[in-house]
Amino acid sequence: MLSIAEENYLKAIYKIVQHQGVTCVSTNTLAQEMGTRAASVTDMVQRLADKSLLTYQKYRGVVLTREGQHLAILLLRKHRLWESFLVDKLGFRWDQVHELAEQLEHIQSEELIERLDAYLDYPRFDPHGDPIPNEQGNFFLRQQVALSVVETKGKSMRVLAVRQHRPEFLRYLDSLHLKPGCMLELLEKNAFDLSMEVLINGSRRQWITHETAQDIFVKPIVHEIHTESLS
Repeated sequence: MLSIAEENYLKAIYKIVQHQGVTCVSTNTLAQEMGTRAASVTDMVQRLADKSLLTYQKYRGVVLTREGQHLAILLLRKHRLWESFLVDKLGFRWDQVHELAEQLEHIQSEELIERLDAYLDYPRFDPHGDPIPNEQGNFFLRQQVALSVVETKGKSMRVLAVRQHRPEFLRYLDSLHLKPGCMLELLEKNAFDLSMEVLINGSRRQWITHETAQDIFVKPIVHEIHTESLS
């Protein structure tokens, strides 16, 4: 059985790979993610390598083994299921649940997690729009782009997810009534700082910064044109 610290390192490595699109994670990057010293990271990396959960190459970084990746995905599954439970069933706000789920994800009972999944009716995404791995560790992926890359005025979009989960960021989005599921329309895009004016749910006009738009994922809505035959 792994310690909580070991599990946290595996999950951190996996998330860095996914978010940054890298194959190897440097110990400096991992130290920054974990908020600790490089020496402490080196010690933990050696422990995990001894358990065949990752490989380490000096000057390159660490790579999760298949088993290490499997355990990291399992942690994400538990974390996101608990977040869904806390929001959907216990009425917590989406800015309150990350730290609670960080504690609950280390519960070892597989039966509990499978019953939790069934109780929630097998959700595919958590309250922040992140995909929830199924029992086999597979994700349901969907096409989405960062709001910041949208250029066409009048383009309609549905918000699918947010990149960062810092409580102050989520509370800011709450103040704008901007959450996964809401509709946006691009009204203006400032050529100087790339800030955007959007229409939220057809009623609220709001300017948002480029940095904020980079952390919001949307799906552009394609409006089909139907033509009638003249014959």
